[in-house]
Amino acid sequence: MRGGERVLERLLHLFPEADIFTHVYDPARVSRAISARKVTTSFIQKLPGARRHYQKYLPLMPMALEELDLRGYDLVISSESGPAKGVITAPDALHLCYVHSPMRYLWDHYHAYCEDAGAIDRALMPFLFHRLRTWDSASASRVDRFLANSRFIQRRIERAWGKASSVVHPPVDVELFAPSGEVGAGYLWVGQLVPYKRPDLAVAAFNRLRLPLTLVGDGPMAARLRRMAGPTVTITPRLDFAALRKHYARCRGFVFTAEEDFGIAPVEVMASGRPVIAFGKGGALDTVLEHETGLFFHEQSVEALVDAVLRFEAWHPGFEPAAAIRHARRFSPATFDAGLLRALA
Repeated sequence: MRGGERVLERLLHLFPEADIFTHVYDPARVSRAISARKVTTSFIQKLPGARRHYQKYLPLMPMALEELDLRGYDLVISSESGPAKGVITAPDALHLCYVHSPMRYLWDHYHAYCEDAGAIDRALMPFLFHRLRTWDSASASRVDRFLANSRFIQRRIERAWGKASSVVHPPVDVELFAPSGEVGAGYLWVGQLVPYKRPDLAVAAFNRLRLPLTLVGDGPMAARLRRMAGPTVTITPRLDFAALRKHYARCRGFVFTAEEDFGIAPVEVMASGRPVIAFGKGGALDTVLEHETGLFFHEQSVEALVDAVLRFEAWHPGFEPAAAIRHARRFSPATFDAGLLRALA
């Protein structure tokens, strides 16, 4: 249950009779709102190890999508971050594609994925991914209208597929968050401990600053980060939702070091009445208002983040929690609903 699944939940709220089509489905890992619907899977569901290692079947996904029978539907909404838009719809059906991101591993992150791949995968990727890019671009012509989850993704859609799109930000349930009367001196970082999210920048910067930082998350970088962490840095693998809400509302500031397609966490923090220090690229440019709800740093380096925290400390006394809460409400589920229905009008 991550960002894409939350969007799916909202689509199901808007279209209560809708059916779901997907490659692989594990009902135990999704919400009741999703599992209560009719779910049809592609043939990939039946392949060995598909629930855990579905990514390994990427070369088969274009064929699997085209085998799904959607003839009975007059509206098809594809939710795209891997191959989803390549379905074949009825001639008179409207196909709306909501894009979380064009496939990163085919386009702008391709060389990074190659570097991290094993020797066999690295040898095969140039041949397989060249063919997948051709299909990915061609299948964009099957879509009637595109929606992007941020201006960053809007530009990537145009670059990868040559298609225009409108921006409709994903729904964030901002009413679940509230400010606290108790705000501490510590900063907060939340996310998966994976390289592209750059938690190492936060640890190194706060080691240097000797300011308190709590990292909440787990992942392949966890052991390395624990070795890096100085006395002012605490690493917590996970928090339940109630504890996370409390950390959001009581942190001095939220540190966001990743270049994300959108990034829900900064919106949740602002809905809690707290400011954000964000890397000034990607979706954060849509969600954070500089000098009003937070500050940006423009290079993923320890020096740039240290400088941003020092600027933040000088700026912080003028921060108004009410302004952050008002701004966060622009990303409510109702705003998402209105934008999506407008695209269908």
